[in-house]
Amino acid sequence: MSRRRVPELLRDRAFRRYWTGQTVSLVGDQISLIAIPLAAVLILGADAAEMGLLKTAELLPALLLNLPAGAWADRRPHRRYVMIATDLARAALLVSLPVAYAFDSLTLIQLYLVAFSIGALTVLFDVCNVTLLVSLLPTTRYVEGNALVNGSRSMSGLAGPGAGGVLVQVLGAPLALLADAFTYLISADRLRRIDPVEPPPAPREKGHFTAGIKWVVRDRAMRAMFGASATVQYFNFMFHTLFLLYATQELGLSAGLFGAMLSAAAVGGLLGAVCSGVVVRRIGIGPSITAGFAVFTLPLMLVPLASDPSPVVVGLLFVAEFVSNFGVMLVDISGGSLQLALVPDQLRSRVLGALRTLTHGFRPLGAITAGFLGSTIGLRPTLWIGTAGAVLSVFWVLFSPISRMRDLPPPRHVVPTDPTDPTDEAVGEAAGEVVR
Repeated sequence: MSRRRVPELLRDRAFRRYWTGQTVSLVGDQISLIAIPLAAVLILGADAAEMGLLKTAELLPALLLNLPAGAWADRRPHRRYVMIATDLARAALLVSLPVAYAFDSLTLIQLYLVAFSIGALTVLFDVCNVTLLVSLLPTTRYVEGNALVNGSRSMSGLAGPGAGGVLVQVLGAPLALLADAFTYLISADRLRRIDPVEPPPAPREKGHFTAGIKWVVRDRAMRAMFGASATVQYFNFMFHTLFLLYATQELGLSAGLFGAMLSAAAVGGLLGAVCSGVVVRRIGIGPSITAGFAVFTLPLMLVPLASDPSPVVVGLLFVAEFVSNFGVMLVDISGGSLQLALVPDQLRSRVLGALRTLTHGFRPLGAITAGFLGSTIGLRPTLWIGTAGAVLSVFWVLFSPISRMRDLPPPRHVVPTDPTDPTDEAVGEAAGEVVR
């Protein structure tokens, strides 16, 4: 590959090391996503209820711990050390599973504890990661940096499940987890080899714990992003809860064909990561976010339109997922870049923790609603509600200052006035600074 084709950021040694570690770790996460449930089913004979408990143990930390983890992380002077420690701890937890299996002492209780603990450590890693990423990037590189990171996430979704399936097939589920443990060690080593100047920790203040939530609610741009994200989370989880059931039972698709369609459609996410920078440069950061939510949600309405099993139906499902995956990447990259610019350094982890706590809370609500409506009014009507409802997310950003933003605002390094009362007057209107 010629030097001209290498993304500019990857020529920076510190960012390249950071990105390499995260890319490898994301692929490893996909291995665990397959290997841990297979260990529960194939080795321990877990039933549906026990698998539900395992999934709950995996997801619960994101709902319960994002807010306190964000508040704690903002008080730490060296978030990178915390991230290294979480990588090493997650590797040790994964290694404990094949060790227990070797001594014939592996239990479901251990799987529950490991799944919950890894989830908790991942929450802590992520709230520190957002601050470290900003330390590695100038404002002008936020979109490019987010594109590279999200491109790795999309690529891991393509390569990870296949690699995980092969490893489980060849080595067995417990031993396959050693590969994921090794990726955490690589991530820790890459983080050890960089030394960016991190923002100073937040001072002691009244309302430290709730400052992130207050910021999200009172800043107009952040409030719009939260409203759009929460709307998508609720209605999209209604959709995805029933999508597989609808495709296999009512449309008659085989599990293999359905899986192949999803894998092929995942290329749309990779394409979105590649093209996002061009889109933002052409139409601006705000219109990119607005377009991203529209492209994410509108194509999924093709799914309840599909009726009889045929190649045309499979094509409709493929187009819906492919284009929607493109939109997801556009939202994640442009929206994530805007959030990096809007949030002051000393509030960064708390705001991320607040956003994830609030939006993750809508996921189980969407799933519960889908189950109730699907069993009462039917699968297709419920899918119509889920897909049409998700489109409402567009209006949150369309009628907010975000839609008029052309460029990213200057980063806010210091919390203005009272950080526990970030009114629009105190923080300044985000759009007012950048509207063209």
